[in-house]
Amino acid sequence: MSIMRPLAVATLSAAIASPALAQESTDQKLYLNPFVAYQLFDHKRELSETGTFGGGLEYRFQPNWAAELVYSRADADRKNNPGSSDFDEIRLDGLYYFGDFNEAWNPYLAAGAGHADFGGSIPDPQTSGTDHDETRVNVGGGVRYNVSDNISLRADIREFHGIDESTFDTVASLGFSIGFGHSTTPPAPEDSDDDGVPDNRDQCPGTAAGVSVDSNGCELDGDNDGVADSRDQCPDTPAGAEVNSRGCELDSDKDGVVNSKDRCPNTAAGVEVDDEGCEGIEETVETIELSVKFPLESAVIGNTYDEEIRQVADFMNEYPETSVEIAGHSDSTGKAEYNQKLSQERARAVADRLVDALGIDSDRVRAVGYGESEPMASNETDAGRAQNRRVEARIQVRR
Repeated sequence: MSIMRPLAVATLSAAIASPALAQESTDQKLYLNPFVAYQLFDHKRELSETGTFGGGLEYRFQPNWAAELVYSRADADRKNNPGSSDFDEIRLDGLYYFGDFNEAWNPYLAAGAGHADFGGSIPDPQTSGTDHDETRVNVGGGVRYNVSDNISLRADIREFHGIDESTFDTVASLGFSIGFGHSTTPPAPEDSDDDGVPDNRDQCPGTAAGVSVDSNGCELDGDNDGVADSRDQCPDTPAGAEVNSRGCELDSDKDGVVNSKDRCPNTAAGVEVDDEGCEGIEETVETIELSVKFPLESAVIGNTYDEEIRQVADFMNEYPETSVEIAGHSDSTGKAEYNQKLSQERARAVADRLVDALGIDSDRVRAVGYGESEPMASNETDAGRAQNRRVEARIQVRR
């Protein structure tokens, strides 16, 4: 025990002298940990439960890891004999924290080993068995609560195993900590245009105040037309459409029909055009309902219905001034977006057979999917839904 007290004093002195050293590091921390404890001794020791006090010097060298040098002392009464036993211990513990420096609550696990000295205050041959040195190992855990950057409270419980005599002692402690140094808290990266994306990741610096940006700091472009939403006067333009600097579709021949919908580009200036940008008015003169059956959720037909489609080809060959719109329709089962897409694909499948297999010029044929928008019967019955699932050939003439 004679060497333990000077060592403990040296430990605490080092803690008092260490602030300047600790403050040199920004990613490490040093704590001075005084505490009081209550210690329950193994029944083999024949010592009464007693209060214990001590202090620790803890070096938190990483956000989650620390090492602590601890000195503790007690004066325990002997249970079955007069007198008391002095208790001194110095130990080295390793701690693993589940949180980082800056979190208010820092629970941890701990384990360590040390040297304990049990000494009697009254010489008595009957009690000499309690006077000895021993190695003790410990496991346990606790929690640190950060009151401020450098002041915290700590509660801890440990189970100690005396290796020499196979004893088990329990210690519960409460204390406070004075910290030196501070944890690494990187300064917030600079964000010159205040768009929420730091300059080192901002691919579009200088965005206007208040505009919405993506993760790269660039203004959002909801319709992907190359014009940011804040300047886009025509949102939701179709994918791939050519637009001007305001985000509106181009109308190269200035006939009032944008290029993506203009079937007759380069019409003369001032002529009257229809909704598709063509001169004159296109009028449907004949509608032929085609008995084409597609597999479930499919738009594949092969050559199975070429004879059915041939009636459209024959009509158009007889009247070369005509064109045709292959119109695909669906019932209302399922999502409208899906029905629209499927009806377009089925109309396109029929139109392709008309052109590829039956020789009609592709300029005279177009496919349009109407989805569930033009029912010809009620969608409330199986029979009505069957009627609504149809393909029509609308023969048209321009007047």
